[in-house]
Amino acid sequence: MIKLSDHFTYKRIIRFTLPSIIMLIFTSVYGIVDGFFVSNFVGKEEFTAVNFIMPFLMILGGVGFMFGTGGSALIAKTLGEGNEKKANSVFSLIVYISIITGVLLTLLGNLLILPFTKFLGAAGVLLENCILYGRIILAGVPFCILQFEFQALFITAEKPKLGLYSSIAAGVTNIVLDALFIAVFGMGLIGAATATVLSQVVGGIFPLVYFGRKNSSLLKLGRTGFDGASILKTVTNGSSELMTNISMSVVSMLYNVQLLAYAGEDGVAAYGVLMYVSLIFNSIFIGYSVGSAPVISYNFGAKNSAEFKSLLKKSFVIIGVCSVAMLFACQLLARPLSLLFVGYDQSLLSLTERAFFFYSFVFLFAGIAIFGSSFFTALNNGLISAVISFLRTLVFQIGAVLLFPLIWQIDGIWLSLVAAEIMAVAVTLIFLAANKKKYDY
Repeated sequence: MIKLSDHFTYKRIIRFTLPSIIMLIFTSVYGIVDGFFVSNFVGKEEFTAVNFIMPFLMILGGVGFMFGTGGSALIAKTLGEGNEKKANSVFSLIVYISIITGVLLTLLGNLLILPFTKFLGAAGVLLENCILYGRIILAGVPFCILQFEFQALFITAEKPKLGLYSSIAAGVTNIVLDALFIAVFGMGLIGAATATVLSQVVGGIFPLVYFGRKNSSLLKLGRTGFDGASILKTVTNGSSELMTNISMSVVSMLYNVQLLAYAGEDGVAAYGVLMYVSLIFNSIFIGYSVGSAPVISYNFGAKNSAEFKSLLKKSFVIIGVCSVAMLFACQLLARPLSLLFVGYDQSLLSLTERAFFFYSFVFLFAGIAIFGSSFFTALNNGLISAVISFLRTLVFQIGAVLLFPLIWQIDGIWLSLVAAEIMAVAVTLIFLAANKKKYDY
């Protein structure tokens, strides 16, 4: 078993983070599987509705990333300082608070979904489909939050493989139920949403059962007292991940609005396919960042400077190699992936293939900014992490998507995604250089 206190070679850090990467990929399967079955077995209008409402739903689920990454950094640092009792108390408190938060967000989401979807411009059949799908998905928000946060907490507990198995079980549940409910029983959007919720229940309940019983990990659910300082630290430290999720969702809504204006519902559908591929590819970057963060936090807390520097260097090499590989993979897979989702419509297929050509360059830059934000979260510097995420996922993308289409029309929308990532890399490198002496890396 690999421990946080071990020396990490390239082989060991890849082995340690691989379960997290696969875990994130399987979590991403939810929306992708729904999209595939809805697009091919229900219809283009329903497929557009799923993509249109998904950003709103992802904002709520993103709270899980906040608790998971923020709490994981604090817990790992506390373990590195040798205070296991406090680490377990903080762990338990975070889990209990997140469950309460999930229930409240479900109630809030049901109140806001109709006016919010109307505000974004949905009407008629598109509006009806969005509300139908969205209200069912909202029932799974508490479980979705638990699943997202335990992706990070399993790693901190030195049990990344259990986290992987949990995500695989949830992903397989979603695939099987989607096929059954949509392709066999013809339940349409109701079947897609129900399959997703049930899979989230699997992914959220399993970790509760494991950590709630006697286990061999570093962490156990138990009695705890309210610790406002730890909750505040968790929330502020994980705010960058929440900000990333909120910003990406808000920007996705804006992209949908722009695409409706420049290309109609076909534009929204094409963007949806790009986002599915983005979920999978970025899951590699995010999974590595989430998986390596507890190791970075532990060595930071233990003041192991040599290992700390080694981890940072190795991380940039790994991310650089993955970035180049993803660029070429996206170019090669553009047509087969487009055919998989929208091969039934020639004009939509052509639009999607062209979008892929431009969008593939995003992966050349995205990994650096994603890791940079996670790196500062691991150092318990939530402010810098949040600034990187805020600029990358909100400010730069909004500015680009409003400006570029005025010059290059629909192509400008795809190019704006690339431009935003390039600017985010520049900001990340500036922060890394400015804080080199402070953190001694």
